[in-house]
Amino acid sequence: MEQLKVIYGKVFTKHRNTLPGLSEQETDDVKAAIETGDLSLAAYVVQRSDERLKKTELNIAITVESGAGKSSFLNALRGLGDEDEGSAETGVVETTKEPERYQHSKYPSVIFWDLPGIGTPDFKPDTYLEQVTFSRYDFFIILASERFRANHAKLAQEIRKMGKKFYFVRSKVDLDLYNEKYRKSFNEERTLEKIRNDCVNNLSREGMSSPQVFLVSSREFQKYDSPKLQKKLLKELESHKKHIFLLALPNLSQPILEKKKKALQRQIWKQALKSCSIAAVPLPALSVKCDVGILVDNMRQYCESFGLDDISLIILASQVRKSVVELKYVIKSPLAKEISKEMAEKLLAQATGEGLMVVKHFVSMIPVVGTVFAAERSFTVTYKMLNSFLDGVAEDAQRVLIKALETEEKASE
Repeated sequence: MEQLKVIYGKVFTKHRNTLPGLSEQETDDVKAAIETGDLSLAAYVVQRSDERLKKTELNIAITVESGAGKSSFLNALRGLGDEDEGSAETGVVETTKEPERYQHSKYPSVIFWDLPGIGTPDFKPDTYLEQVTFSRYDFFIILASERFRANHAKLAQEIRKMGKKFYFVRSKVDLDLYNEKYRKSFNEERTLEKIRNDCVNNLSREGMSSPQVFLVSSREFQKYDSPKLQKKLLKELESHKKHIFLLALPNLSQPILEKKKKALQRQIWKQALKSCSIAAVPLPALSVKCDVGILVDNMRQYCESFGLDDISLIILASQVRKSVVELKYVIKSPLAKEISKEMAEKLLAQATGEGLMVVKHFVSMIPVVGTVFAAERSFTVTYKMLNSFLDGVAEDAQRVLIKALETEEKASE
């Protein structure tokens, strides 16, 4: 049982209470299973938790009066440009007549809803929430491009009565700054503060107490209050929904990249536990094949989460007016499409020595001692390899971001 105690220690040393991604009951079940040497049961609990996480839906509602740039904001939040495939339709006139559903391209359980503009003839504040099926949304973003009016405040008050969250977002601040920048007395900070105060004062006059307003630009989504808005949303979501929302956010700021890395790191123990439970089953070659499958699936997920895939790079290059080749030049890790079983096997050999995969196969056939040894080794190898690969991918994402922002700065000079 010594090797099982090693696994137990590795899983629970840093997390004495609830394990990342598990409920209290699931944590207790995993503890009990490992303590009794039932790794298959522990892995089953973890697998069931992962499946529940994948099925967890996050529904985000965005509503606004016509012409405030709602569709562009929705696209920016999804990491898309207005002309990209799958983007929400933009236009001068109101184009949304009923709630329109937009799934995230990589995380389909994250769903954005483009709601009809409040105050239009068909949608009045008193009946708006009922008409757009209020109960389905996790939170509301109330968008305005000039000033917040009575309709916005009344809608927010109705949302609050229903016990849900809402966020005031003032869009198109880049246009305000552009219009003001030629004044002799222009100062960006003062202009932004003036816009913010005007929004807050208007909402206060309409009965909102201490309203918080986020200033954003859909064209320059990494600037102004967008990072604060994203941080606020993440803080107020429950754990499963926070995790999937974080992974779905565009990779346009270093804090978001750092949060993504930490969130994915906290899940690696689950994959390692799956690996070691499979290794403990004395069937020829099964553990090695399953190790490789676990590695491939997770390495691809890491690349896609950090935008290291062709589609994400093409979209980013278009947004920052830089070639895809230039962005790829700073990437050292393989892209998502390049990750294969052969690559994973090669990385396994490099990380553990050529003989380990053979040793795992034969040692797993030795009753009790061999299977436990293989389980502990599988846990250790999978855990170290995924951490190492995640480190490299996160560093690449930082380099891509720096290169992209360099272009933006030069273009704006």
